[in-house]
Amino acid sequence: MTAKILSLAPAALHEQVAQRLRLMLVESRIKPGAKLNERELAEVLEVSRTPLREAIKMLAAEGLVELLPNRGAIAVELTEADVLATFEVMAGLEAMSGELAAQRVTDTELAEIRAMHYEMLAAHTRRDLSAYYRINAGIHRAINLAAKNSVLTTTYNQVNARLQALRFRSNQDEDKWQRAVKEHEQMIEALAAHDSARMRTILVTHLNNKRDVVVEQLRAGAASATSATSTAPRATKARA
Repeated sequence: MTAKILSLAPAALHEQVAQRLRLMLVESRIKPGAKLNERELAEVLEVSRTPLREAIKMLAAEGLVELLPNRGAIAVELTEADVLATFEVMAGLEAMSGELAAQRVTDTELAEIRAMHYEMLAAHTRRDLSAYYRINAGIHRAINLAAKNSVLTTTYNQVNARLQALRFRSNQDEDKWQRAVKEHEQMIEALAAHDSARMRTILVTHLNNKRDVVVEQLRAGAASATSATSTAPRATKARA
């Protein structure tokens, strides 16, 4: 018994570290393109570098970080083309999840999803974006699991990992956040009615709306960076 506990402990630890790192990436506490400083992260997370490095390898496999020779790990920064391509695939996966879930969801699963939905509404009322996103992501995973297709779930998780941080930031606009909440209410209605066609349509619309917000944010950020770069030489010249 003792040997079994000891053999499981390292794996459990690095998985816990990976989960905490995912949250830091999602909430932009580690910015896209930033280097993951092992010494600082080990101190912040209060772990040794061994489980930290294993966790970083997990995130690299998920596409959240990139391992570069002689440079360590870098938080992935997706281009607009990357984002569009990933959302295109994700829309298809969400649509299939919703369609199959509407056909196969059990009363127990529906009750659990509905309960999470109410928790999510409470987080929205508090304007607690971190809690809202965590519960929101749980609802989407529960819908995917209700589809009862293991291949779909594996693929869904792999692709969705690339979009987590972008989906989190897409709710920072109040009007668009309210629209997302309304779309979730429609999902619950479609699931309860076992309306697979409507569920598919709602999820595709939901994801495409997320995509549009994310692309808008990326373009605004790029424009801001370009403007800052172009004005820098003039500011230097003025001081001279």
